[in-house]
Amino acid sequence: MGKKVLVVDDSAYMRTLIKDTLTEAGYEIIGEAPNGETAIDLALELNPDLITLDNILPDMIGTDILKVFKSQNLSAKVVMVSAVGQQSVINEGIELGAADYIVKPFTGDDLIDVVNRVIG
Repeated sequence: MGKKVLVVDDSAYMRTLIKDTLTEAGYEIIGEAPNGETAIDLALELNPDLITLDNILPDMIGTDILKVFKSQNLSAKVVMVSAVGQQSVINEGIELGAADYIVKPFTGDDLIDVVNRVIG
């Protein structure tokens, strides 16, 4: 069975793109969240191997979510999904335990490369 992935993004289009790409690559999508609150609930409930975490969500930012994951000792690897030009935020994310990051816009191949590097 493929590694279990939780997809967090407020854009339904981005969630679908990430889900389709990772499913084709043999990963199992076990949940998706459009906001931080749902992301935290699902992460703690489903215990995924990997979380793709959009950095800007309607209710909170990715770094705040990472702080919660860290406080809960969540074992999932996190790949931050960031818009261009948020280098300081990416750096903070890595400091808070994110395994890697990918910058939008990205291709399916870019995504697979990062995910495989993190949990391959």
